[in-house]
Amino acid sequence: MHRVAAKFVPRILTADQKQQRVNVCTELRQLASNDETFLSRVITGDESWVYGYDPETKQQSSQWKSPTSPRPKKARQVKNNLKSMIITFFDIKGIVHKEFVPTGQTVNSGFYREVLRRLRE
Repeated sequence: MHRVAAKFVPRILTADQKQQRVNVCTELRQLASNDETFLSRVITGDESWVYGYDPETKQQSSQWKSPTSPRPKKARQVKNNLKSMIITFFDIKGIVHKEFVPTGQTVNSGFYREVLRRLRE
């Protein structure tokens, strides 16, 4: 006997939910095989965190030194407190739409519905 931990999954699906996924995948596969332009009409999306940097120019970081003094060292740039989420929608040709998510906004189905409603206008 040995101890094992349970595998974490996003959620456990019921038999009906699993069958619904199989049905949707089968339908999409049939659409893709029957219509050559199907995949070119698919739009997908993604969310990413974007961090702000405060870069220093080479001139700003330069210092005066004597020939015998050691060369100055500079640490790698670090992220500052500026952090935003961006959602991007793209198709086979590239980016279709992008927008920053307002601070404090939860990205859920309601938020996506609102974005799609604005895009249709």
